[in-house]
Amino acid sequence: MTRMNVEEQEKAKTKMKLNGSLMLIEALKAEGVEVIFGYPGGAVLPLYDELYKAGVFHVLTRHEQGAIHAAEGYARISGKPGVVIATSGPGATNLVTGLTDAMMDSLPLVIFTGQVATSVIGSDAFQEADVVGITMPITKHNYQVRDISELPRIIKEAFHIATTGRPGPVLIDIPKDITIAEGEFDYDQDVHLPGYQPTTQPNHWQIRRLVEAVSQSKRPVILAGAGVLHANAADELRQYAEQQRIPVVHTLLGLGGFPADHPLFLGMAGMHGTYTANMALYECDLLINIGARFDDRVTGNLNDFAPKATVAHIDIDPAEIGKNVPTKIPIVSDAKAALQELIAQQGKPADNAAWLAQLDEWKRRFPLYYEPEAGTIKPQKLIEMIYEMTNGEAIVTTDVGQHQMWAAQYYKFNRPHRWVTSGGLGTMGFGLPAAIGAQLADRSATVVSIVGDGGFQMTFQELSVIQELQLPIKIVIVNNQALGMVRQWQELFYDKRYSHSLIPNQPDFVKLAEAYGMLGLRAKTEAEAADVLKQAFAINGPVLLDFHVRADENVYPMVAPGKGLHQMVGVKACEESSQ
Repeated sequence: MTRMNVEEQEKAKTKMKLNGSLMLIEALKAEGVEVIFGYPGGAVLPLYDELYKAGVFHVLTRHEQGAIHAAEGYARISGKPGVVIATSGPGATNLVTGLTDAMMDSLPLVIFTGQVATSVIGSDAFQEADVVGITMPITKHNYQVRDISELPRIIKEAFHIATTGRPGPVLIDIPKDITIAEGEFDYDQDVHLPGYQPTTQPNHWQIRRLVEAVSQSKRPVILAGAGVLHANAADELRQYAEQQRIPVVHTLLGLGGFPADHPLFLGMAGMHGTYTANMALYECDLLINIGARFDDRVTGNLNDFAPKATVAHIDIDPAEIGKNVPTKIPIVSDAKAALQELIAQQGKPADNAAWLAQLDEWKRRFPLYYEPEAGTIKPQKLIEMIYEMTNGEAIVTTDVGQHQMWAAQYYKFNRPHRWVTSGGLGTMGFGLPAAIGAQLADRSATVVSIVGDGGFQMTFQELSVIQELQLPIKIVIVNNQALGMVRQWQELFYDKRYSHSLIPNQPDFVKLAEAYGMLGLRAKTEAEAADVLKQAFAINGPVLLDFHVRADENVYPMVAPGKGLHQMVGVKACEESSQ
């Protein structure tokens, strides 16, 4: 068969007559989708019937929230769009938290929700909800399909929108009658969206302005966010920082975009950032933001944020530039493209030897610090032990709260795409299902899901998926019998009135693990922790570990709400340079 004949057959295949369900399946194949996360229901039964026949790899999570968080974890690690299917009404509304989470953290998802038949839309039919109206503010774009002829175009546009420019979730609401209606499947068409043309290449003049600003600076610093990771620009960031001798601080979501063991790395910035990172932002005279949105947890009080600095901001989303922090040098661009251009310019580095010496001194004198204590497990020490046990190579997922901050502080990420957490929305229950998606994105990786005892109980039904697929995820419960960060704020700002933040009555998590058919282990001392960690990582299968940590331990350093980054509490000077 000639090459021409093969091409003609492929084109013919993309224009055959199919029902809506088969159209969707063929489109997913054309997009290279490897896994679907979902939960069936009445409005999507025709689609699930075709899935059954097609043999597509589908993960049945035990709740729609689990499905969308798993898709987020998959997208974060693979860089590919996570795909979710849910039924109409409650199935769709159960996705709302995950949609908002993905929107705030710029994760590419394509969501398919079932809908009641077009003939009864608006009649309050059984399991009807205005999914388009509900999700419009929390998606990058959404659609409701009203004509079978539009379905192929809409799916192709959805994948394009989700994965280009600033990534984000796109939802397609499909009425049940559309899934069984027949039409021509033409997927061999170009996406043409005149109103959506993201700028990916930097303006040359603005790049030159930044090059000149660096050459004239004495105290430059780079604030690197998740945009570096989305652009796969970690190598370029390192090259540029080394070429120009500019120190780097990370946002929470940017961790791994620059090696944590690099001499130019200052740590994470923000509410629980390192002393050196926060003081660098406060004292710098040039701040280069690459792919971060100046979130309030990073900036603290805006009146005190980078008060001496000229601000340059590189971001693919023009809406973020100047939104929170006045910007002198705006560069709308993909982070990789902008960094490549900056490297190619080979600009004169800053005269910043004194600045680098000051930063090194701060790193020596004010490291992250906690008080060791015998007879218990300090959560900071637990994270260090996990880091050592995994050689810093694991994919780490977390829920939200104290354990999340300790993981960000004490697990040193030297490689990109190893850190999966909920940043902007701060979603409890995220960590466990996100670990499922992360493990499916990288089957050979060691995946550790570090969760709190509170957040874990929001989505622990997904243990069933882990057991069913025999995913070798290690689930680490940092158990302080409290909603730890809520308790910390109540201690510090509400005169220790612990209103509904303490959880003394916990289930037996080891027995819970056994009920789900996996090994459960418990530790209450540092020595026991070392033993169970060694045992867990020697097993090629899922293990749940319940660590009873010091219950009243707080996360420090801390910038209190309303304070500037230079007004940290919980900072302790250390005279020993070895620390």
